[in-house]
Amino acid sequence: MKKKFLLFDVDHTLLDFSTSEKKALKKCFDDFGISLTEEILSWYLDHNHKLWTNYENGIITRDAIFKTRFADTFAQFSINAHGDLMESTYREALSQGSDLIENALHTIQKLSTTHELYIVTNGLASTQEKRLKDSGLAPYFKDTFVSEIMGSQKPMIEYFDYVFNRIPDFEKKEALIIGDSLSSDIQGGIRSGIDTCWFNPEELENHTKFQPTYEIHSLLELLPLLETN
Repeated sequence: MKKKFLLFDVDHTLLDFSTSEKKALKKCFDDFGISLTEEILSWYLDHNHKLWTNYENGIITRDAIFKTRFADTFAQFSINAHGDLMESTYREALSQGSDLIENALHTIQKLSTTHELYIVTNGLASTQEKRLKDSGLAPYFKDTFVSEIMGSQKPMIEYFDYVFNRIPDFEKKEALIIGDSLSSDIQGGIRSGIDTCWFNPEELENHTKFQPTYEIHSLLELLPLLETN
């Protein structure tokens, strides 16, 4: 059966979070008069990734990420600065980042004429909504589901149940989730009983137990894929 409902992740799938993130970090550190060295940047990115993974697995809360990621970074490098203030400054700077993944707008515009499109994201509501609007993507989506508002997050089944229950006439067999994260998007899709599409532009090897239904290396590949599936 052909797909009708397409659930899209945002960061690293539609929006180039890596570019926006580094721009925001550079601006914030400059504003604080701190040199953002490669060593500091690398440590922060690794630490932040671990925190978000723990959040996905239900080990820590979202607030724990925001309270610790900069505080821990400053402590690691003996930097005299306030983590809470950097966090609020960073979030504001990040909300300005609407860099698109290659071919994202074209692909979404095309698919919106034949499918129902929805956003599924673990990001912050205010940040994601502004970035989607500024990127030009927002008008093509029927609804946006943000974990911050829902009280659960990908890959939790509760998150997907919430989404499914709020999409009119939803059928699992007609749904596909598209995302870059095997642990969040693909695992969540598998656990909730829908087909999955792993967006893997860097052609990374899959060393997890989560096997996607489909794998693409460019968003343009979705167009012919969804013509036949």
